[in-house]
Amino acid sequence: MIYYYAHTGHKVGLERARRGVTVLRQLEAAGREVQLLVNDFRAGVAMKEEQGLKDYVNIETVQDIDAIAQMGDSVIIDSDEDDHGRLVKYCADFKTVYRFAHDEKDVSIHGETLFRPDCHNPECEEAVIVDAQYFEKTSKTERVLFFLRDYDHDKTILNNADFFRQFDMELLLGHYFFVKYENDLEKLFYRLHEPEEYTELLSTSTTVVTASAQAAVEAKASGVKVIFMLLEKQKPLYPAALLQAFGIDVVDGFDVSALDAALKKENPEATKALHAFSADALLKEI
Repeated sequence: MIYYYAHTGHKVGLERARRGVTVLRQLEAAGREVQLLVNDFRAGVAMKEEQGLKDYVNIETVQDIDAIAQMGDSVIIDSDEDDHGRLVKYCADFKTVYRFAHDEKDVSIHGETLFRPDCHNPECEEAVIVDAQYFEKTSKTERVLFFLRDYDHDKTILNNADFFRQFDMELLLGHYFFVKYENDLEKLFYRLHEPEEYTELLSTSTTVVTASAQAAVEAKASGVKVIFMLLEKQKPLYPAALLQAFGIDVVDGFDVSALDAALKKENPEATKALHAFSADALLKEI
């Protein structure tokens, strides 16, 4: 069995779950037994509704993977949580262990293979994971779609209402948005879209503005003009410099002039190509 643990929740969103579903989908198609582990049941429900996930298991934290996985299984850990030394046991008990690097200085400690955002080493895997469906050609609808991310527990959008009133954008709601939150948000946007429309809207909009790095690369793969909003205290899933290399504009925070300029200028030229994820390398080891 292959387990993919994705750290999820109302304060971290679903970025890791989305790339986890992409990985597991290919491994399952190759005949492997797979299981997604998440630490919030709503994440699993969201992936069923949005990505067609068949099943998932809910656990508390990264320290509880071995409550489900058994000796001889393989594990992929997609989390920035502190494992409190649990990784030592995982590497000893499981057949293979993969882990997403926490930052550019992170190194393999116990023999686990790392996923890195910009990998030039044969002993690591590429961490920018985009499903092949986003590379399919689709007709575009003229719209500027704003997707903050799947959560907004601090009501970031409402706290920047004056900013959003300056633009004519449509909003893709997040799976973790508060109940009735959309009643306030509909006053700021031309139109609201349900979270289940995530994949379709990222693929068919002409422009996407987002604070989600995973959404940014997925939309870019679909040939969409993408503007990534780097928020204060935010640690993006992929470095801002790498997003820029993919031809994604990056603006700092809620700067009306910066976003207006980015919306008006030509799509920046990419210096690094995006590629659809392939599980071939994993299949050789797992």
